[in-house]
Amino acid sequence: MNEKETISLVTSYVGKLLRTRFGKGPESVNVFLCDQCIVFHLRNFMGPVEKFLLTQEEEKAFRYTRELLMESLLPELKAFLEENTGLSVTEFYYDWGVHNASGAIVGVFGSSLDQTEAYPGKEDVHEKVINVTAAIQKVPEHIDSWWVTPKMLAVFRQGITVLLEKEMVELGYTEVLKAAKRRLEKRMLEQDANAGAILNKTLTDLYADWDFDRDRSIVIYIFKE
Repeated sequence: MNEKETISLVTSYVGKLLRTRFGKGPESVNVFLCDQCIVFHLRNFMGPVEKFLLTQEEEKAFRYTRELLMESLLPELKAFLEENTGLSVTEFYYDWGVHNASGAIVGVFGSSLDQTEAYPGKEDVHEKVINVTAAIQKVPEHIDSWWVTPKMLAVFRQGITVLLEKEMVELGYTEVLKAAKRRLEKRMLEQDANAGAILNKTLTDLYADWDFDRDRSIVIYIFKE
């Protein structure tokens, strides 16, 4: 199966899977594949109940509901990818653009994370992201980045969780911690680590998620064409 056939198969499956689980699928699912990961970019993905929650300023309930559904959905997606495409995802990350009803799901291929290529501005992007991470948590033990497509940049960090965050996770406050980190870190990444300014591109979307068990994080920058 070539890449085009793989993307077509996965796109169809994910659209149906999301419709089954959420009651309403996204208007579009764009799938992007590179050596390091597979990314699902969702547009206009918001059901009536979710819209109601957000109009009532209940973003916490919105995210909690999606978290529950994603926890049951991702094992199915992982199994489908392995059985039907041979893609072995070691970890998933996801985030939602509440302001524009978008979302991103990222599946990382762990064996390929040490095979990224250099690109103009890479070290400058890393420096800015490291500075933001250090201001909020600590200097990452490892950072890397790669272009998924010419308009999508992935930034991977490892070894960034501080003791207080680990304790919050142990006490069962993972979602509270993620909510706080998303609000603060995404704002600082946009303002103080603006990859678009470094790369001479216009930023349109930004997604971030963390795997506290592995002490890893993914940030996805999406730019205009």
